[in-house]
Amino acid sequence: MKDWQKKMSIKHKVIRNAAQCRKCGDVIESKGVHDFRWCSCHSIFVDGGQEYIRRGGELKDIIELSEEVDIHDSK
Repeated sequence: MKDWQKKMSIKHKVIRNAAQCRKCGDVIESKGVHDFRWCSCHSIFVDGGQEYIRRGGELKDIIELSEEVDIHDSK
């Protein structure tokens, strides 16, 4: 298997889907699919639980706290 093929077979598993707002300091976490969460000042949101990572708001206001692990496909 060539190097580029190995990279294509790596997938990511979301362990924790969370972020902190730089404006209000809230740490918000999405724990399930479509578990959409705003911080208290409505500057940022998180969504997706352990299925996908989705963010909203200004990037400068987001401190990323999510955790992922690489899963290597055994093909």
